[in-house]
Amino acid sequence: MSGVCRLAVMEGVLWYVLTGTRGGANRVRLIRALDERPRNANQLAEALDLDYKTVRHHLDVLMDNDIIENSGDDYGAVYLLTEHTRQHWDIVEEIIEQVE
Repeated sequence: MSGVCRLAVMEGVLWYVLTGTRGGANRVRLIRALDERPRNANQLAEALDLDYKTVRHHLDVLMDNDIIENSGDDYGAVYLLTEHTRQHWDIVEEIIEQVE
């Protein structure tokens, strides 16, 4: 797959996951928090005043779409942005501007 094609795929995934579904706004909030620093699900729930199960659901969606990754065991796993997401951060910022 060419670089241009991969960019188009990633851009489409980001737009869909962050704006094309009901939970997009919360996923944007999670990404912004993880951009500040890696955190576990409990820390994210507290920082964003969201239900823990809601946070876990959104983290799973973000992981399934290669936007974030985790490090560590299930409960204590720390989440961070993937290198792939960081490479396309300009698209993420554009989406954040649209959502806000």
